[in-house]
Amino acid sequence: MFRWRCAIYTRKSTEEGLDQDFNSLDAQREACAAYFLSQTHEGWAELSDRHDDGGFSGGSMDRPGLKQLLKDVQAGRIGIIVVYKVERLTRSLSGFAKMVDLFDGAGVSFVSVTQALNTTSSMGRLTLNVLLSFAQFEREVPSGTTAGLARTTEDSGLSASLERPCPTQDLTRKCPAETSVDIALKWSASETDFEVSTATTLRDLRKNEL
Repeated sequence: MFRWRCAIYTRKSTEEGLDQDFNSLDAQREACAAYFLSQTHEGWAELSDRHDDGGFSGGSMDRPGLKQLLKDVQAGRIGIIVVYKVERLTRSLSGFAKMVDLFDGAGVSFVSVTQALNTTSSMGRLTLNVLLSFAQFEREVPSGTTAGLARTTEDSGLSASLERPCPTQDLTRKCPAETSVDIALKWSASETDFEVSTATTLRDLRKNEL
């Protein structure tokens, strides 16, 4: 059986709590490892090397763990990259598009264990293409238009948070999956200083006929 060499990438924006025996990076890794177990029949094998970034923003590419991950990708040491959520890898939709180009060139697949994104499958590749379409849209529309889509939701009564909490303590619970549209709209909102709901952003898209 062909064996996929898989790497887990974890990240936390701040150093708070990283000195604990079991911290956020450990929780992310544990969730990814649990997903590995469900894929052993597909020949998935976890690499022993760790790719962790504690105390680094997802908006920057200057992260030691990420740099090593990309170096290992270019060296052909990795077949699949697994993260807890896409935002752990990067919070920039355009930055993610650039990484995908690198992954494709090296024949590397990408998996987010709490979101409907697994590019080892045809459905996962379709989801990825939707995300990349949003990245292309973000590059083409004027920056003012994109910023204008990010509005507060006080007048609508809708939740201003796009986060879908998933407790890491109980890894047997199935986390609610985000759609590719959820992920892409969250990224667009994160490029501004506001947080908006998916419904509000779609409303504004229709209003502006975008």
